Amino acid sequence: MITKETVAEKLGDYLHGELALRELVDWSENSIAEGEFESPRLLEIVARLGLADVRAFGLAWEDFQEILHALGFSAKVDLVAA
Repeated sequence: MITKETVAEKLGDYLHGELALRELVDWSENSIAEGEFESPRLLEIVARLGLADVRAFGLAWEDFQEILHALGFSAKVDLVAA
């Protein structure tokens, strides 16, 4: 079962650099093909993530904020020296 926590965790992994965009897209596509979702809205969100590697449908920071808000989460940014 794909839950909002599952999706938030994947987004967090991507935003922390632990998951490449291609991996996030692959996970999204595989989840749609095989997964069961706890709500139709969650399916819409995962479908949107599945298009993130297409230039016309790329994700901006505002998109991540909106998606996380819809999942009941928010993002916090920490800056660290490179």
